[in-house]
Amino acid sequence: QVQLVESGGGLVQAGGSLRLACAASGGISMNAMGWYRQAPGKQRELVATITSGGTTNYADSVKGRFTISRDNAKNTVYLQMNSLKPEDTAVYYCNARGGSSWFYRNLEVWGQGTLVTVSS
Repeated sequence: QVQLVESGGGLVQAGGSLRLACAASGGISMNAMGWYRQAPGKQRELVATITSGGTTNYADSVKGRFTISRDNAKNTVYLQMNSLKPEDTAVYYCNARGGSSWFYRNLEVWGQGTLVTVSS
């Protein structure tokens, strides 16, 4: 019922900025949306999450540099990434879970991923 479309990835030099966007289609609002990332040879890790009420959670490695936000009317989540470091290089995946309706309360959806490459 819900599909996630990600955009905004690309190549940037260390210290630069990128903004990722993830739009959820299907007409179902989701309680929690967030971003995960997976670097080559590494496990997928949580980057940041945000609830429909605006409660945020960040990985320690990105606190102070990344900001997650959402537009509930558009069911879209954003990730503003500043002061990027080479270790931020990864495929970033959008995640959404917990539809607002009772029937979709356990729904979880993943995006296809967008590549972020930070050069030194």
